[in-house]
Amino acid sequence: MTETVEEAVEEKPRRRRITSLEILCVVLVLAIVGQGWLADLLDVKAGEDGADVVKAIQTGATIFVAVCVQALPFLVVGVLISGAIAAFVSADRLRKLLPKRAALAVPVAGVAGIALPNCECAAVPVARRLIQQEVPPAVAVTFLLAAPAVNPIVLVATAVAFPGEPRMVLARFLGSLATALVMGWIWARFGRMEWFADRALRRLPEHHDGRSRWGVFFETARQDLVDAGGFLVIGGLTAAVLNVIVPRSWTDALGEQVLLGVFVMAVLAVVLALCSEADAFVVASLSTMPLLPKLVFLVVGPAIDIKLFALQVGTLGRRFAVRFAPMTFAVATLCAVVVGIVVLPL
Repeated sequence: MTETVEEAVEEKPRRRRITSLEILCVVLVLAIVGQGWLADLLDVKAGEDGADVVKAIQTGATIFVAVCVQALPFLVVGVLISGAIAAFVSADRLRKLLPKRAALAVPVAGVAGIALPNCECAAVPVARRLIQQEVPPAVAVTFLLAAPAVNPIVLVATAVAFPGEPRMVLARFLGSLATALVMGWIWARFGRMEWFADRALRRLPEHHDGRSRWGVFFETARQDLVDAGGFLVIGGLTAAVLNVIVPRSWTDALGEQVLLGVFVMAVLAVVLALCSEADAFVVASLSTMPLLPKLVFLVVGPAIDIKLFALQVGTLGRRFAVRFAPMTFAVATLCAVVVGIVVLPL
């Protein structure tokens, strides 16, 4: 008897995936069990050189724990907001409310980035899906850039990372939103459909799993917490490592050269490829760096980095990515500088 593809897939046993949350729990358990050994390890009993090494480890551990403990409650609030929006705001209804003209629909797509939050990796397939549903590509491009940068989780994380600088949250919101809108309008004027790969234009069937809105709410919040929690740990580790291994003289030198700092931080955002939910904690740890280069890092990173470029090549096509990436880098840097000069104290 010949079985269908669906039946074969259903009968095939699924391998259980280990999530970042489970890895974090194991690490915490090991840390609790081995806390005596860790205390002995971090006890400064060595010579002068050894004391410096242990002191660096102690500093890094303190920064890592402080970042995670301070951010986790606010992260939970952010994922609850994200889950509520995903469950009770209809994407189809929002698409039907778009103005007919692409230039007028671009600002609506920018606001949709707030109402329908996604991380930068998830926003790429969502943008392709919008294009397949015959949404103007300019709208999809705007959503692609807005969703990872202006959603509630990112803004809450930025507020936690910069507790004494509320204008940093406003500057990041305005800089990221301006980047999305400008790129959307540029695409509406100069973009070409032939730059997309055929797979990006092929319409796919709709799927419904019958879950209730509350089911979507809890599942979205849970998934966001698992994903964002893992990236939070990565961000905390990166912040600790940067504080320990980067010589203070380097950041002091960049702090004295603002233009050089802007360029270096823009390139660093592309190379590090941090999640937008964790990057604020990393850049906030560079205490001697001026706010303007930090803002450039926060605006450029969610717009374009190495992993996003690879995703765009594989999802939307190489011809799209090689045109979109450098233009986005330039626009994001410029928008961040302009907004920073206006909003942030210099």
